[in-house]
Amino acid sequence: MNLARQSVLYLIFGLIQLVVDWLCFVALTWFGMGTVSANLIGRVSGALLGFWLNGKHTFGITTQGKLRPAHLARFIVMWGFTAAASTAAVTLADSVEGLYFAWLVKPFFDALLAVFGFLLSKFWVYR
Repeated sequence: MNLARQSVLYLIFGLIQLVVDWLCFVALTWFGMGTVSANLIGRVSGALLGFWLNGKHTFGITTQGKLRPAHLARFIVMWGFTAAASTAAVTLADSVEGLYFAWLVKPFFDALLAVFGFLLSKFWVYR
């Protein structure tokens, strides 16, 4: 599968993940949950969907269509670092400018993290 096709699929699936993650974050914080917990729950929701979609469809050719425990282990490591960065960003945004600002910052910061996520996914997670 060529890089252009993988990039397009990763973008499409990434947008779906981003929406799922963001909606969970907004809903949970709206009902009073703290930003750290809400962000982690939102990221888990998006990650579960993204791991499967990208593993089967975006990078499926490199995995022969089969997701193995090694893929999951590498994905969890990558997810841990990106989740920590995202949580730090939304927590900082919330503490400096308030919750509504954190709602606005989250999708933009997570989109930036997705660029790194694509590279890590292509060359490390799903290899």
